[in-house]
Amino acid sequence: METGQGNEAGSGSGSKARFRSICVFCGSRSGNRPSFSEAALDLGKQLVERNINLVYGGGSVGLMGLISKTVYDGGRHVLGIIPTDLLPNEISGETIGDVIKVADMHDRKSEMAKHADAFIALPGGYGTMEELLEMIAYSQLGIHHKPVGLLNVDGYYDSLLHLFDTGVHQGFIEDSARHIVVSAETAAELLRKMEVR
Repeated sequence: METGQGNEAGSGSGSKARFRSICVFCGSRSGNRPSFSEAALDLGKQLVERNINLVYGGGSVGLMGLISKTVYDGGRHVLGIIPTDLLPNEISGETIGDVIKVADMHDRKSEMAKHADAFIALPGGYGTMEELLEMIAYSQLGIHHKPVGLLNVDGYYDSLLHLFDTGVHQGFIEDSARHIVVSAETAAELLRKMEVR
């Protein structure tokens, strides 16, 4: 593992952020809409401006590659956590920042949670959703008390948010637990909402 300490000083506005590090769950693919890539780049820039470090899945492709490169190039520390079995699928070329290799997906999420003050999900597939839902469930159970945000780019997560509302209406999710998830359409708005949680 490389130290990457040269990238911890930051080049943002110098304002003190509530979060030192945020874990971002996102796809190892870029998706079919340019807006998904644009959102990953914007979130990366917002983290840099707020002097927030990135914890992520360790991949160098897809949205993972875009956000990690943006944050790293902006002078913030980047920590990728990747199961050894996924190395051939999620890393193409050079890794970005520090990388911790773990045994499996359970260890990945545990390590990510240990290093992050909050969680954000960009658009992604089953892996992204599984990571997101585990952090929501852990918050509901009181295992952690960290904000969980959804960057709902072009309504990508509208159906999932509707499912949560259905869970409340059908008596499976407490109304108070429904508010665990903060959502917004832009990175700046999402971070503002999460900072006051």
